[in-house]
Amino acid sequence: MELTKSIVEADSLEELQKLLGTFDENLSIVVRETGVSAAVEGTGIRLSGDADGVALAERVLGGILKLIRAGESVDKSRIVYCIELAREGGIDGIEQVMSGVVAVTSRGKQIKCKTVGQKKYVEAIKNNTVVFGVGPAGTGKTYLAVCLAVSAFKGKQVEKIILTRPAVEAGEKLGFLPGDLQTKVDPYLRPLYDALQEMFGLETYAKLMEKGTIEVAPLAYMRGRTLSNAFIILDEAQNTTIEQMKMFLTRMGDGSKVVVTGDVTQIDLPAGKTSGLKHAIGILRNIEGVETVTLTAKDVVRHPLVMEIVRAYEHEGARREAREGKRK
Repeated sequence: MELTKSIVEADSLEELQKLLGTFDENLSIVVRETGVSAAVEGTGIRLSGDADGVALAERVLGGILKLIRAGESVDKSRIVYCIELAREGGIDGIEQVMSGVVAVTSRGKQIKCKTVGQKKYVEAIKNNTVVFGVGPAGTGKTYLAVCLAVSAFKGKQVEKIILTRPAVEAGEKLGFLPGDLQTKVDPYLRPLYDALQEMFGLETYAKLMEKGTIEVAPLAYMRGRTLSNAFIILDEAQNTTIEQMKMFLTRMGDGSKVVVTGDVTQIDLPAGKTSGLKHAIGILRNIEGVETVTLTAKDVVRHPLVMEIVRAYEHEGARREAREGKRK
C-alpha cells in the first residue's frame, strides 16, 4: 500500500504543546482513531499512512488548532468530538460553535456550547417559544436550559423561572418515602437546584426562592395555573402522560418561553402508557414557534466513557428492534 505523507504546522512551540497535550495524549488519541503514524518535527507534526487516514488526521488536527487559536481549552472529550465531526465532514467552523458564551455563573465562569448539537439547541431556545430538547443523559439539555433561563431573567426578559418534573420514579417508590409530595420529589429535583445555585450563587438563589421568583415544583402543582412572563422548564418529560403534557403546555401565558427536555429511551411510565413527550413531538412538529432538537451520543459532554456507554445502548436497542422486526 502506498503511503501518503503530510505535515500539520503549528504557529509556535507553545501552540504545538497545546496541540500535543500532556505527554502527547491528544496526538495519541488522534493516531489511534485514524490509524496514521505521527512524528513531531520542529513546530509541525508529520503524518503518514493511507490517504483516508491522513486526510482525517489533518482535518482533526486542523480543527483542534482552530480551537486553540480561539482561546479554547482542549481536553480528551473535545479531541474525541473533533474526530467524530471530522469523520462526518462537519468540523469546519468548530471554533465558532464552541466560542460563544451562553451564560456566566455567579463565580464568573463562562458557559459555552461544547458540541454542534448543543449550539443548535441553544439557538432553537433563543428563537422559538416552545422547544423540545430530546437526547441521552449528559448532553446538557437541562443545564443549558437553566443557563438560558437565568440569562433571560437577568436580562429582564422574564419575571420568573419555573422548573418542574413529573413525580415518576425510576424503580423507587415515592409512597414509601416520608413527608408530603414536595419533600418526596425534592431528591428528583436536585439537579435543577444545583444548576440554579451555580448560576445565581447560594445567597441570591435562596432569596429568589423565598420570594417565589424561582419555583421548583412537581408537575402536579402546575394544574389550574396560567404561567405568564416566565421561563418554564419541564425536565424528564418522557415520564409525562399525554394528559399531563397537554395540561403543562396549555399553562403557558403571555411573555413566556417553554423548554421541555427528556430522553425517550428512559421512559419509566407503567406499561401501556404512552409518553406525553413522544406524543407531543409528533403532533406539534409543524406548528410555528415550536421546534424539536435531537441530541445524540456525540453531544454527551460528561466523561468520554459516557459517550461510549450511550452508544453501546443505542446499538443494542437497534439490534433488538431488528430482531423483533424479523419475528413479525
